[in-house]
Amino acid sequence: MSFSQGLSGLNAASQALDVVGNNIANSQTIGFKSGSIAFADVFAGSQIGMGVQVSGVRQNFSDGVLGQGTGSLDMGIQGNGFFRMLSPAGQVFYSRNGQFKTNENGYIINDTGLQLTGYQASGTPPIIQPGAPVGPIQIPTSQMPARASDSGTMKGNLDSGAEVINPTLTFDPKDSNSYNSVSQVDAYDSLGNRHTVNVYFVKTADNKWKIYTNDTTAPSLNGAGQPQYQELDIDFDSAGQLTTTPARVAINGAAYNGAEALQFELDLTGMTQQATETAMESPSTTGYPPGSMNGFTVGDSGEIIASYSNGQRQLLGQVVLANFTNAGGLASSGNNAWTETPASGQPVVGIAGSGNLGNLYGNKLEASNVDLSQQMVSMIIYQRNYQSNSQTIKTQSELLQTLVNLG
Repeated sequence: MSFSQGLSGLNAASQALDVVGNNIANSQTIGFKSGSIAFADVFAGSQIGMGVQVSGVRQNFSDGVLGQGTGSLDMGIQGNGFFRMLSPAGQVFYSRNGQFKTNENGYIINDTGLQLTGYQASGTPPIIQPGAPVGPIQIPTSQMPARASDSGTMKGNLDSGAEVINPTLTFDPKDSNSYNSVSQVDAYDSLGNRHTVNVYFVKTADNKWKIYTNDTTAPSLNGAGQPQYQELDIDFDSAGQLTTTPARVAINGAAYNGAEALQFELDLTGMTQQATETAMESPSTTGYPPGSMNGFTVGDSGEIIASYSNGQRQLLGQVVLANFTNAGGLASSGNNAWTETPASGQPVVGIAGSGNLGNLYGNKLEASNVDLSQQMVSMIIYQRNYQSNSQTIKTQSELLQTLVNLG
């Protein structure tokens, strides 16, 4: 019986060394989770056991250290969760390896060709639509289309000590005596053509001003073929605060180079009148010209944001994470990936940081959680265990030889 006991010990120690060797071999594998072996004794209805057996190999899903990534699509997870990926055949895999890139069709894949899944942004501007399905995320390579300006804001201060313009003077942009100051606002039409809009300020009385606007790129014309100016009267109180509500002046332009006519309102709500020189903050308008993609980054919530040559940033998609009631029940499928089993339970899919899902960090990679010093100690222990079991076999052989010699 000692032969079988010793042999079972040799087999168990050999498998334990295999586990340690696999851990050491993958100590530099991104997202690798170390394994540990579990033993169980063997009994056959007697008080003396029949040896040992391997009851299973458990995986340690504790976090690895986050390090700096090298690619724009590198991602790291801290806490619960796995990246959810699809094979070309539609099989679902789960991994902690966050090394991703794009293929020839713009889909985000790992080095084995599995497609990363999440929510694809859609609409204008692109957002994650409520109830959007979870599927492969694609990075579009097309040009970002232009967006027409449909609103704008202008803030600043008007000099309360400015001269009141002679009411007999008719406003004329060519006559600087007919207005106190002028500012410019840039806007874009439906094809992305840039329009320069002049905003003129005319003081008509104490605490009273008149605003004129004109699209100098494509001015709108009246029935006589003359430029048509949009007007707005605004009032301030004795503290210099704007009392006119709403304080929005229209900006109208003509159709230009095949685009729709420019038409929106400029909000002046933030204007003040104080005893200091007239000064305007940089005005802002919605809208932008077309642009080509410069690159993209992954935010800490898994949002994939693209940057474009027109200075705009746009949401492309959002990565999802999956978690399991019993992650230890997942089946390892190689290539640093796992598959769902009845023992793992069904996955819970959601956005990083929600529910019991961990956090996701862009431009980071999770290192292997293998503790090399611990593995080296375990290797020594299992080696001695192997030697000790071989010694029991040797001793049993010597005892048997003694019995044979007595015969």
